[in-house]
Amino acid sequence: MRLVMVGSGYVGLVSGVCFADFGHDVVCVDKDPAKIARLKAGEVPIFEPGLDVMMQANMKAGRLSFTSDLAEAAAAADAIFIAVGTPTRRGDGHADLSYVYDAAREIATVAPEACVVITKSTVPVGTGDEVERIIAETRPGAAISVVSNPEFLREGAAIEDFKRPDRIVVGTDSEAARRVMTEIYRPLFINQGPLLFVSRRTSELIKYAGNAFLAMKITFINEIADLCERVGAEVQDVARGIGLDNRIGSKFLHAGPGYGGSCFPKDTLALVKTAQDAQSPIRLIETVVEVNDARKTRMAEKVIAACGGSVAGKRLAVLGLAFKPNTDDMRDAPSLAIIPALQKAGATIIAYDPESMEQARPLLPGVTFAEGPYPCVGGADALVIITEWNAFRALDMKRVKAALKTPVVVDLRNIYRPQEMQALGFSYHGVGRKGMGAAS
Repeated sequence: MRLVMVGSGYVGLVSGVCFADFGHDVVCVDKDPAKIARLKAGEVPIFEPGLDVMMQANMKAGRLSFTSDLAEAAAAADAIFIAVGTPTRRGDGHADLSYVYDAAREIATVAPEACVVITKSTVPVGTGDEVERIIAETRPGAAISVVSNPEFLREGAAIEDFKRPDRIVVGTDSEAARRVMTEIYRPLFINQGPLLFVSRRTSELIKYAGNAFLAMKITFINEIADLCERVGAEVQDVARGIGLDNRIGSKFLHAGPGYGGSCFPKDTLALVKTAQDAQSPIRLIETVVEVNDARKTRMAEKVIAACGGSVAGKRLAVLGLAFKPNTDDMRDAPSLAIIPALQKAGATIIAYDPESMEQARPLLPGVTFAEGPYPCVGGADALVIITEWNAFRALDMKRVKAALKTPVVVDLRNIYRPQEMQALGFSYHGVGRKGMGAAS
């Protein structure tokens, strides 16, 4: 089929490349000429494992192209996806839908007479109704169906998620649109990807409800971790013990500095605002948002306590800046709250991340960036691990200890074992773990 992806950011680019790899003819559209130039040259502007190789292969095969000309791209399209950003709107916490509505107006003027317009951007309940109204107003009489098809891609594992999805959610009451969507996703039938057809508003809410539930699990285990520290329990054992219950499951039960990234912070806040507007407030998610925001600052306090109650004049080595491993995404990363709080307390920060340092530079003024983990820790008064990159899981800790001025490690992702670290002579501080502190 001939597909157009309006928006070539994370969701649009990954989806477009994967659809092309299924055999569809895909054109990705973006208003940023510099981005389009890079994409045409085969350069991927984001870090996502395996995406560059797949993109270049499909460009070479003639199934994938890039342009800034929506009219040209849409002329013969069977379906047009809206995959533009929906950031948190300044001032009130609602999702900013201006990019979605602008895209809808432009699409309405150039789409073929019988076409399906699919919202893949994450949008609040009722957005599809407004997109439909905009298209009908701009293009009266056109047989254009509006469908909701939210994405469920994890950064760092997006290709696997797209090609082997837990579910494909499609929101439409149109039989014609249903046939088009079935054909678009037909290549996934061999992997038995469940295609769930629901109403458009239900589809929009599924996305928000799913992300809010996962954010709630993360926040829950973080609160349990705090309790573990108070009562002398081990949070990883607690997580394992409850995760073996198949009603709960083991995923998203890893204690840490709080959730971040492009989805959970804005989606939980948008769901809270939607619920408040509908006069059906979701108190549980309101609390999740509040607790998660406060947690990031509390992690800075944990570092300060591990350093004897003060970091004034101290040099701290930070490993990991991105909100999670296998991405360069800095959006709402815990490091953006923790590091400034430490700087405000008088610390000097040197940091290293395998992929996100270029994105981090303008966001973290005053931070010195190292060329690797070992140069980062040299001469530091303490090591703070914020992101659990695989490259940090098997560091030569004897070498790390020799490089540190004082052997203090604050492991906010629990990637090391307290007993082993203490045996090596570290003052080790994890999250929700017993037996921490100075080596005996």
